[in-house]
Amino acid sequence: MGKVILTGDRPTGKLHLGHYVGSLRRRVELQNAGDYDRMFVFMADVQALTDNADNPEKLRQSIVNVALDWLSAGLDPAKCVLFIQSHIPELAELTTYLMNLITVSRVQRNPTVKTEIKMRNFEANIPLGFFCYPVSQAADITLFKATTVPAGEDQEPMLEVTRELVNRFNHTYAPVLVEPNIMLPENLTARRLPGTDGKEKMSKSLGNCIYLSDSADEVWQKVRSMYTDPTHLNVSDPGHVEGNAVFTYLDAFSTDADFANFWPEYQNLDELKDHYRRGGLGDMKCKKFLNQVLNQFLEPMRQRRHELEQDIPEIYNILKKGTEQAREVAAQTIDEVRKAMRIDYFNDTELIRQQSEAFKAKG
Repeated sequence: MGKVILTGDRPTGKLHLGHYVGSLRRRVELQNAGDYDRMFVFMADVQALTDNADNPEKLRQSIVNVALDWLSAGLDPAKCVLFIQSHIPELAELTTYLMNLITVSRVQRNPTVKTEIKMRNFEANIPLGFFCYPVSQAADITLFKATTVPAGEDQEPMLEVTRELVNRFNHTYAPVLVEPNIMLPENLTARRLPGTDGKEKMSKSLGNCIYLSDSADEVWQKVRSMYTDPTHLNVSDPGHVEGNAVFTYLDAFSTDADFANFWPEYQNLDELKDHYRRGGLGDMKCKKFLNQVLNQFLEPMRQRRHELEQDIPEIYNILKKGTEQAREVAAQTIDEVRKAMRIDYFNDTELIRQQSEAFKAKG
């Protein structure tokens, strides 16, 4: 199949700027560059159920919102395959086979699993589906023979498990599965955008997100209350840009053209930072500038989303067609997997012939 990208999102709500900076922007760039033979982007609803099993309605309502965010941000179903994980039954089958090639202790040693178990307070009672998430993720990647997985550094342990499973499967049975490589974000800003409250992670559950679908008024309300520098009490005080959410967002989104359009007093962000560090520059002015930058950036997405919202059946049709395309690839890989494992009984004409002759000879 050549060079293949696989990436996805858990459909647990609308996508926010953290998703855009961390993955969505890169996906659109990769899709348009045309350097890969195929690109798969999926709704990881099965994975989302591992910690939302009692609330499937949350996922059901989120599917269309995530799809609208994908399309409004620039993902093109003519250039990439958009599909829903739960509608690829081959994923569950491959997950089961891969589970036989890894130990419980190996999964327990995975630092990402440890962190996520603690984050979800699962220490005393871990759902088995959640615990097996690294194996399920390995099945997602290997079923589509992905050569490249765009992800953050925190996902490297997950990719290491996938590579181990690929090597074990290929050594035990036959060289069918492909070993993937991780594609890390290009810069530190893209690795994690903080929440508007200054906390390290932007999270729906923490209520510190700016969503791609937020209105201009909603963006301003969130920017106006954004965390800055707690030591910058007066305009005349020297300020710190490190750890200051306003400047982190400006690092991620502002351009020299934005300064020319909205704040020509400064030529670029470096000049603005220098002034803030010296003192004499108020936080509200910086926030107003950031608000202009973000709303200019988000407005085309809002307009595109509004157009897409007028034909929701077509959104589901796009996902259905993409899922059918993904299913074709999945079925081909699972046929190869069964053949390698010698469990393709009905297609093994040589096995049937040999056994037929053996039983006739006994007769």
